[in-house]
Amino acid sequence: MDREDLGRALLARQHLLTPHDGGVLETTDHLVGLQSQVPTSPYVGLWTRLSAFDPDDLGDRLLDRSLVRVATVRSTVHLVTADDAFTFHALMREHNLRFLRSRNTHGIALAGVDLPDLERVAEELLTASALTSVELGRRLAETWDDVDPTHLAYGARCLLPLVQVPPRGLWDANGAGTRTTWTTADAWSGRARFLLEDPAEMLAARARMLRRYLAAFGPATVADAQRWSGLTGLQAAARLLADEVVTFAGPVGTTLLDLPDAPRPGREAAAPLRLVGDFDNLIIGHADRTRVISDERRRRVFSVNGQVAATVLVDGQVVARWAVRRAGRRPDATAHLEVEPLGFTFTAGQRAELEERGHELLAFVAPQAPTHTITLSTP
Repeated sequence: MDREDLGRALLARQHLLTPHDGGVLETTDHLVGLQSQVPTSPYVGLWTRLSAFDPDDLGDRLLDRSLVRVATVRSTVHLVTADDAFTFHALMREHNLRFLRSRNTHGIALAGVDLPDLERVAEELLTASALTSVELGRRLAETWDDVDPTHLAYGARCLLPLVQVPPRGLWDANGAGTRTTWTTADAWSGRARFLLEDPAEMLAARARMLRRYLAAFGPATVADAQRWSGLTGLQAAARLLADEVVTFAGPVGTTLLDLPDAPRPGREAAAPLRLVGDFDNLIIGHADRTRVISDERRRRVFSVNGQVAATVLVDGQVVARWAVRRAGRRPDATAHLEVEPLGFTFTAGQRAELEERGHELLAFVAPQAPTHTITLSTP
Protein backbone atom coordinates (compact mmCIF):
# COMPACT_ATOMS: atom_id res chain seq x y z
CA MET A 1 0.00 0.00 0.00
CA ASP A 2 1.34 3.45 -0.89
CA ARG A 3 0.82 6.68 1.03
CA GLU A 4 -2.32 7.64 -0.90
CA ASP A 5 -3.92 4.27 -0.13
CA LEU A 6 -3.00 4.61 3.53
CA GLY A 7 -4.35 8.15 3.65
CA ARG A 8 -7.74 7.13 2.30
CA ALA A 9 -7.94 4.21 4.74
CA LEU A 10 -7.15 6.52 7.64
CA LEU A 11 -9.72 9.10 6.57
CA ALA A 12 -12.38 6.40 6.20
CA ARG A 13 -11.78 5.14 9.74
CA GLN A 14 -11.66 8.66 11.14
CA HIS A 15 -15.05 9.42 9.56
CA LEU A 16 -13.49 12.11 7.36
CA LEU A 17 -14.47 10.74 3.96
CA THR A 18 -18.19 10.56 4.71
CA PRO A 19 -19.84 12.19 7.74
CA HIS A 20 -20.75 9.62 10.36
CA ASP A 21 -24.33 9.13 11.56
CA GLY A 22 -23.32 7.77 14.97
CA GLY A 23 -23.55 9.43 18.35
CA VAL A 24 -20.95 11.11 20.54
CA LEU A 25 -20.35 8.18 22.88
CA GLU A 26 -20.00 5.58 20.13
CA THR A 27 -17.75 7.81 18.02
CA THR A 28 -15.47 8.68 20.93
CA ASP A 29 -15.17 4.99 21.75
CA HIS A 30 -14.32 4.11 18.13
CA LEU A 31 -11.66 6.84 17.93
CA VAL A 32 -10.17 5.61 21.23
CA GLY A 33 -10.65 9.14 22.52
CA LEU A 34 -10.03 12.66 21.23
CA GLN A 35 -7.13 14.77 22.47
CA SER A 36 -8.47 17.36 24.90
CA GLN A 37 -5.64 19.29 26.51
CA VAL A 38 -7.52 22.24 25.01
CA PRO A 39 -11.08 21.68 26.26
CA THR A 40 -12.77 22.79 23.04
CA SER A 41 -10.73 20.56 20.71
CA PRO A 42 -13.05 17.50 20.89
CA TYR A 43 -16.04 19.66 19.98
CA VAL A 44 -14.50 20.68 16.67
CA GLY A 45 -13.20 17.13 16.20
CA LEU A 46 -16.70 15.71 16.49
CA TRP A 47 -18.29 18.50 14.44
CA THR A 48 -15.86 17.67 11.62
CA ARG A 49 -16.75 13.98 11.70
CA LEU A 50 -20.47 13.71 12.50
CA SER A 51 -23.36 14.39 10.17
CA ALA A 52 -25.23 16.09 13.01
CA PHE A 53 -23.57 17.40 16.15
CA ASP A 54 -24.78 19.72 18.89
CA PRO A 55 -22.27 20.78 21.59
CA ASP A 56 -24.81 19.76 24.21
CA ASP A 57 -24.52 16.19 22.91
CA LEU A 58 -20.98 16.14 24.30
CA GLY A 59 -21.69 18.32 27.32
CA ASP A 60 -24.49 16.01 28.45
CA ARG A 61 -22.16 13.01 28.28
CA LEU A 62 -19.64 14.85 30.48
CA LEU A 63 -22.35 15.69 32.98
CA ASP A 64 -23.78 12.17 33.11
CA ARG A 65 -20.16 10.94 33.51
CA SER A 66 -20.23 8.49 30.60
CA LEU A 67 -17.38 10.54 29.06
CA VAL A 68 -14.49 12.04 31.00
CA ARG A 69 -11.41 14.15 30.37
CA VAL A 70 -8.39 12.34 31.78
CA ALA A 71 -4.75 11.67 30.89
CA THR A 72 -4.51 8.52 28.76
CA VAL A 73 -2.24 7.83 25.78
CA ARG A 74 1.04 9.77 25.71
CA SER A 75 0.08 10.88 29.26
CA THR A 76 -1.99 13.59 27.55
CA VAL A 77 -5.52 14.65 28.49
CA HIS A 78 -8.06 12.99 26.19
CA LEU A 79 -11.83 12.82 26.08
CA VAL A 80 -12.58 9.11 26.57
CA THR A 81 -15.34 6.82 27.79
CA ALA A 82 -15.47 6.16 31.52
CA ASP A 83 -14.38 2.57 30.85
CA ASP A 84 -11.33 3.75 28.92
CA ALA A 85 -10.30 6.04 31.77
CA PHE A 86 -9.70 2.95 33.88
CA THR A 87 -8.32 0.82 31.06
CA PHE A 88 -5.68 3.30 29.99
CA HIS A 89 -4.67 4.07 33.55
CA ALA A 90 -3.97 0.37 34.05
CA LEU A 91 -2.09 0.17 30.74
CA MET A 92 0.02 3.27 31.38
CA ARG A 93 0.72 2.70 35.08
CA GLU A 94 4.10 0.97 34.74
CA HIS A 95 5.18 3.52 32.13
CA ASN A 96 4.24 6.36 34.50
CA LEU A 97 6.02 4.74 37.45
CA ARG A 98 9.20 4.37 35.42
CA PHE A 99 8.96 8.03 34.44
CA LEU A 100 8.59 9.12 38.07
CA ARG A 101 11.59 7.00 39.06
CA SER A 102 13.86 8.22 36.27
CA ARG A 103 16.34 11.08 36.23
CA ASN A 104 14.02 13.79 34.96
CA THR A 105 12.98 16.97 36.76
CA HIS A 106 10.00 15.36 38.48
CA GLY A 107 11.79 12.10 39.23
CA ILE A 108 14.72 13.87 40.87
CA ALA A 109 12.39 16.01 43.00
CA LEU A 110 10.37 12.96 44.08
CA ALA A 111 13.37 10.67 44.69
CA GLY A 112 12.84 10.73 48.47
CA VAL A 113 9.07 10.30 48.31
CA ASP A 114 7.48 6.88 48.78
CA LEU A 115 5.24 6.74 45.70
CA PRO A 116 2.63 4.37 47.18
CA ASP A 117 2.29 6.79 50.10
CA LEU A 118 1.93 9.72 47.70
CA GLU A 119 -0.75 7.84 45.79
CA ARG A 120 -2.65 6.98 48.99
CA VAL A 121 -2.58 10.51 50.43
CA ALA A 122 -3.51 12.12 47.10
CA GLU A 123 -6.41 9.71 46.65
CA GLU A 124 -7.74 10.52 50.12
CA LEU A 125 -7.58 14.25 49.42
CA LEU A 126 -9.19 14.05 45.99
CA THR A 127 -11.90 11.65 47.09
CA ALA A 128 -12.91 14.11 49.79
CA SER A 129 -13.01 17.11 47.43
CA ALA A 130 -12.08 18.11 43.89
CA LEU A 131 -8.92 20.23 43.94
CA THR A 132 -6.89 22.32 41.52
CA SER A 133 -3.29 21.29 40.88
CA VAL A 134 -2.10 24.16 43.08
CA GLU A 135 -4.45 23.19 45.91
CA LEU A 136 -3.49 19.53 45.61
CA GLY A 137 0.22 20.35 45.68
CA ARG A 138 -0.18 22.54 48.78
CA ARG A 139 -2.17 19.87 50.61
CA LEU A 140 0.40 17.20 49.73
CA ALA A 141 3.21 19.49 50.90
CA GLU A 142 1.71 19.29 54.40
CA THR A 143 3.06 15.71 54.42
CA TRP A 144 6.20 16.28 52.30
CA ASP A 145 7.21 19.81 53.26
CA ASP A 146 10.68 19.47 51.71
CA VAL A 147 9.33 18.82 48.19
CA ASP A 148 8.08 21.45 45.73
CA PRO A 149 4.25 21.18 45.65
CA THR A 150 4.29 21.31 41.83
CA HIS A 151 6.18 18.00 41.67
CA LEU A 152 3.93 16.40 44.25
CA ALA A 153 0.80 17.31 42.26
CA TYR A 154 2.41 16.06 39.06
CA GLY A 155 3.29 12.78 40.73
CA ALA A 156 -0.30 12.35 41.86
CA ARG A 157 -1.48 12.87 38.28
CA CYS A 158 0.82 10.09 37.09
CA LEU A 159 -0.18 7.69 39.85
CA LEU A 160 -3.95 8.17 39.76
CA PRO A 161 -6.58 8.42 36.99
CA LEU A 162 -7.56 12.04 37.59
CA VAL A 163 -10.68 13.39 35.91
CA GLN A 164 -11.08 17.08 35.10
CA VAL A 165 -14.41 17.96 36.67
CA PRO A 166 -17.09 19.96 34.79
CA PRO A 167 -17.88 22.76 34.17
CA ARG A 168 -14.35 22.62 32.77
CA GLY A 169 -14.76 21.00 29.37
CA LEU A 170 -18.29 22.23 28.69
CA TRP A 171 -18.69 24.17 25.46
CA ASP A 172 -19.81 27.45 27.03
CA ALA A 173 -17.74 27.23 30.20
CA ASN A 174 -14.08 27.32 29.23
CA GLY A 175 -13.21 30.91 30.02
CA ALA A 176 -12.74 32.79 33.25
CA GLY A 177 -14.04 31.09 36.36
CA THR A 178 -13.64 27.54 35.04
CA ARG A 179 -10.48 26.46 36.82
CA THR A 180 -9.19 22.97 36.19
CA THR A 181 -10.17 20.87 39.19
CA TRP A 182 -9.42 17.19 39.62
CA THR A 183 -10.91 14.19 41.32
CA THR A 184 -10.26 10.49 40.89
CA ALA A 185 -12.08 8.48 38.25
CA ASP A 186 -13.15 6.17 41.07
CA ALA A 187 -14.85 8.97 43.02
CA TRP A 188 -16.35 10.50 39.88
CA SER A 189 -17.80 7.27 38.45
CA GLY A 190 -18.54 5.36 41.65
CA ARG A 191 -16.46 2.42 40.43
CA ALA A 192 -13.16 1.02 41.62
CA ARG A 193 -10.17 1.17 39.33
CA PHE A 194 -8.20 -1.95 38.54
CA LEU A 195 -4.58 -2.86 37.96
CA LEU A 196 -3.02 -5.19 35.41
CA GLU A 197 -0.49 -6.99 37.56
CA ASP A 198 -0.49 -10.38 35.85
CA PRO A 199 1.80 -10.33 32.78
CA ALA A 200 -0.66 -12.38 30.71
CA GLU A 201 -3.50 -9.98 31.55
CA MET A 202 -1.33 -7.01 30.64
CA LEU A 203 -0.36 -8.56 27.31
CA ALA A 204 -3.99 -9.35 26.48
CA ALA A 205 -5.00 -5.77 27.36
CA ARG A 206 -2.24 -4.39 25.13
CA ALA A 207 -3.43 -6.60 22.29
CA ARG A 208 -6.99 -5.29 22.69
CA MET A 209 -5.66 -1.74 22.63
CA LEU A 210 -3.67 -2.48 19.48
CA ARG A 211 -6.74 -3.96 17.79
CA ARG A 212 -8.75 -0.82 18.59
CA TYR A 213 -5.91 1.35 17.35
CA LEU A 214 -5.91 -0.46 14.00
CA ALA A 215 -9.68 -0.04 13.71
CA ALA A 216 -9.32 3.74 14.04
CA PHE A 217 -5.86 4.41 12.56
CA GLY A 218 -4.80 1.42 10.46
CA PRO A 219 -3.20 0.01 8.47
CA ALA A 220 -0.24 0.80 10.68
CA THR A 221 3.09 -0.45 11.92
CA VAL A 222 3.88 -1.42 15.49
CA ALA A 223 6.03 1.73 15.62
CA ASP A 224 2.96 3.79 14.70
CA ALA A 225 0.97 2.25 17.56
CA GLN A 226 3.84 2.89 19.96
CA ARG A 227 4.08 6.55 18.95
CA TRP A 228 0.34 7.01 19.38
CA SER A 229 0.15 5.29 22.75
CA GLY A 230 3.45 6.38 24.27
CA LEU A 231 4.17 2.75 25.15
CA THR A 232 7.04 0.57 23.96
CA GLY A 233 7.37 -3.16 23.47
CA LEU A 234 4.13 -3.72 21.54
CA GLN A 235 5.68 -6.37 19.30
CA ALA A 236 4.52 -9.06 21.74
CA ALA A 237 0.96 -7.72 21.55
CA ALA A 238 1.19 -7.81 17.76
CA ARG A 239 2.31 -11.44 17.86
CA LEU A 240 -0.69 -12.27 20.05
CA LEU A 241 -2.92 -10.86 17.28
CA ALA A 242 -1.16 -12.77 14.50
CA ASP A 243 -4.22 -14.88 13.65
CA GLU A 244 -6.56 -11.86 13.72
CA VAL A 245 -4.72 -9.44 11.44
CA VAL A 246 -3.58 -9.21 7.84
CA THR A 247 -0.33 -7.61 6.71
CA PHE A 248 0.63 -5.30 3.86
CA ALA A 249 3.92 -3.94 2.58
CA GLY A 250 4.23 -0.26 3.38
CA PRO A 251 5.61 2.50 1.13
CA VAL A 252 9.19 2.13 2.41
CA GLY A 253 9.21 -1.62 2.97
CA THR A 254 7.61 -1.53 6.41
CA THR A 255 5.15 -4.19 7.54
CA LEU A 256 1.68 -2.81 8.10
CA LEU A 257 -0.86 -4.58 10.30
CA ASP A 258 -4.60 -4.32 9.77
CA LEU A 259 -7.94 -5.87 10.61
CA PRO A 260 -9.26 -8.04 7.77
CA ASP A 261 -12.64 -6.31 7.38
CA ALA A 262 -11.56 -2.71 8.06
CA PRO A 263 -12.24 -0.21 5.24
CA ARG A 264 -9.47 0.32 2.69
CA PRO A 265 -11.18 2.34 -0.06
CA GLY A 266 -8.02 3.11 -2.05
CA ARG A 267 -6.65 6.30 -3.56
CA GLU A 268 -9.57 6.73 -5.99
CA ALA A 269 -12.06 7.39 -3.17
CA ALA A 270 -13.27 11.00 -3.09
CA ALA A 271 -11.84 13.00 -0.18
CA PRO A 272 -13.81 16.24 0.34
CA LEU A 273 -12.24 19.34 1.85
CA ARG A 274 -12.26 19.10 5.64
CA LEU A 275 -11.49 21.57 8.44
CA VAL A 276 -9.77 19.54 11.16
CA GLY A 277 -9.39 20.93 14.67
CA ASP A 278 -6.24 21.60 16.67
CA PHE A 279 -4.40 18.73 18.36
CA ASP A 280 -6.33 16.22 16.26
CA ASN A 281 -5.03 12.66 16.48
CA LEU A 282 -5.46 12.37 12.72
CA ILE A 283 -1.99 13.89 12.31
CA ILE A 284 -0.56 12.86 15.68
CA GLY A 285 -1.42 9.19 15.73
CA HIS A 286 1.47 7.68 13.72
CA ALA A 287 5.24 7.57 13.69
CA ASP A 288 5.12 8.11 9.90
CA ARG A 289 2.53 10.84 9.36
CA THR A 290 3.13 11.34 5.66
CA ARG A 291 -0.10 9.56 4.77
CA VAL A 292 -1.87 12.87 5.52
CA ILE A 293 0.86 15.51 5.98
CA SER A 294 4.28 15.99 4.44
CA ASP A 295 7.30 16.38 6.69
CA GLU A 296 7.80 19.95 5.47
CA ARG A 297 4.22 20.98 6.27
CA ARG A 298 4.28 19.14 9.58
CA ARG A 299 7.07 21.43 10.75
CA ARG A 300 4.74 24.40 10.14
CA VAL A 301 1.79 22.78 11.93
CA PHE A 302 3.65 21.49 15.03
CA SER A 303 5.23 24.24 17.13
CA VAL A 304 8.40 23.87 19.19
CA ASN A 305 6.39 24.09 22.43
CA GLY A 306 4.03 21.25 21.52
CA GLN A 307 1.13 23.16 19.98
CA VAL A 308 -0.62 21.51 17.01
CA ALA A 309 -2.51 23.87 14.71
CA ALA A 310 -5.92 23.26 13.20
CA THR A 311 -5.59 22.17 9.56
CA VAL A 312 -7.31 22.08 6.18
CA LEU A 313 -7.43 18.83 4.22
CA VAL A 314 -7.69 18.90 0.43
CA ASP A 315 -7.76 15.57 -1.40
CA GLY A 316 -6.75 13.86 1.81
CA GLN A 317 -3.65 15.95 2.51
CA VAL A 318 -2.98 18.80 4.94
CA VAL A 319 -2.48 21.89 2.77
CA ALA A 320 -3.18 24.80 5.17
CA ARG A 321 -3.71 25.71 8.78
CA TRP A 322 -6.58 27.74 10.17
CA ALA A 323 -7.60 29.70 13.24
CA VAL A 324 -10.72 31.58 14.32
CA ARG A 325 -10.12 35.08 15.69
CA ARG A 326 -12.70 37.13 17.58
CA ALA A 327 -12.91 40.93 17.52
CA GLY A 328 -13.46 40.96 21.28
CA ARG A 329 -14.50 38.83 24.22
CA ARG A 330 -18.26 39.32 23.88
CA PRO A 331 -20.29 36.49 22.31
CA ASP A 332 -21.57 38.93 19.66
CA ALA A 333 -18.06 39.95 18.53
CA THR A 334 -17.22 39.43 14.86
CA ALA A 335 -15.75 35.98 14.13
CA HIS A 336 -13.02 35.71 11.54
CA LEU A 337 -11.59 32.55 9.99
CA GLU A 338 -7.98 32.95 8.90
CA VAL A 339 -6.64 30.28 6.53
CA GLU A 340 -2.91 30.13 5.85
CA PRO A 341 -1.86 27.88 2.93
CA LEU A 342 1.27 25.80 3.46
CA GLY A 343 2.91 26.14 0.06
CA PHE A 344 -0.38 25.30 -1.64
CA THR A 345 -2.52 27.23 -4.14
CA PHE A 346 -6.27 26.68 -3.93
CA THR A 347 -8.16 26.35 -7.21
CA ALA A 348 -11.35 28.34 -7.71
CA GLY A 349 -13.40 25.25 -6.93
CA GLN A 350 -11.41 24.54 -3.78
CA ARG A 351 -11.78 28.16 -2.65
CA ALA A 352 -15.54 27.89 -3.06
CA GLU A 353 -15.57 24.66 -1.04
CA LEU A 354 -13.43 26.32 1.62
CA GLU A 355 -15.81 29.29 1.81
CA GLU A 356 -18.82 27.00 2.24
CA ARG A 357 -17.24 24.81 4.85
CA GLY A 358 -15.65 27.81 6.57
CA HIS A 359 -18.99 29.54 7.08
CA GLU A 360 -20.41 26.30 8.46
CA LEU A 361 -17.53 26.18 10.95
CA LEU A 362 -18.05 29.81 11.99
CA ALA A 363 -21.75 29.20 12.46
CA PHE A 364 -20.81 26.35 14.80
CA VAL A 365 -18.08 28.01 16.87
CA ALA A 366 -19.55 31.55 16.92
CA PRO A 367 -23.32 31.33 16.39
CA GLN A 368 -23.97 34.66 18.13
CA ALA A 369 -21.47 36.65 16.08
CA PRO A 370 -23.30 39.12 13.82
CA THR A 371 -20.60 38.89 11.16
CA HIS A 372 -18.56 35.95 9.89
CA THR A 373 -15.59 36.63 7.63
CA ILE A 374 -12.98 34.41 5.96
CA THR A 375 -9.51 35.35 4.79
CA LEU A 376 -7.30 33.12 2.63
CA SER A 377 -3.76 34.46 2.75
CA THR A 378 -1.25 34.24 -0.09
CA PRO A 379 0.77 30.99 -0.03
